[in-house]
Amino acid sequence: MEMKLFDTISELDHYAAQLFAATLNHKPHATLGLATGSTPIGIYEKMIEMYRKGKVSFKEATTFNLDEYVGLPENHEQGYAHYMRQHLFAHIDLPSEQAHLPNGNAENLHEECEQYDRMLTEQPVDVQLLGLGHNGHIGFNEPDGSLQGGTHIVELKEETRVANARFFDSLDEVPKQAITMGVGSILKANTILLVVKGADKAEIVKQALTGPITTECPASLLQTHANVIVLLDKEAGRLL
Repeated sequence: MEMKLFDTISELDHYAAQLFAATLNHKPHATLGLATGSTPIGIYEKMIEMYRKGKVSFKEATTFNLDEYVGLPENHEQGYAHYMRQHLFAHIDLPSEQAHLPNGNAENLHEECEQYDRMLTEQPVDVQLLGLGHNGHIGFNEPDGSLQGGTHIVELKEETRVANARFFDSLDEVPKQAITMGVGSILKANTILLVVKGADKAEIVKQALTGPITTECPASLLQTHANVIVLLDKEAGRLL
């Protein structure tokens, strides 16, 4: 596990964006695993900036997102498909058919999960971007006595829904289910890029990176992966 601490968020975002650009410049048809939430926004802004300056192209790339809410109306502004268009896809040259997200409105959600896993098997992820939830979740893999390896439907913990309620008008509007890549799917990526920002994440960072490996802290399973790069601002890394 390689760990880097940054004095500023901007420096962290720039480093992460450069890593993605370097991957694509070396392998234009690379498969990128992408995430949503507040953590990646600055990274995506830097990637867009690099694209506009001609430093990287996404036209041969393929992307897979970690997760999507179940049951939100199509094009809902808090859906992750909308998020990705707003923060990245609408601003780069990635063909829309090469961008994949789980379909939270599929008629058969279990079949959707199986299809997503088949695509991930056919096009393994070269670099997977992850954030870290306050309870140690990665993707929407919540703490539990056991975890599912493949893409699956998950019941969201109340603390996760409360944390995401800031994006909705009320807690009642936050979906109770999501489709997420499983931890097993995530761990199949060649390189995992874990990005964590903020003093409020310092305790869970310490637990995930230095504590026991347990399904009660899904991110701790990253300790078993051979190629994890952890990018932290100085606040998130203050307990290490």
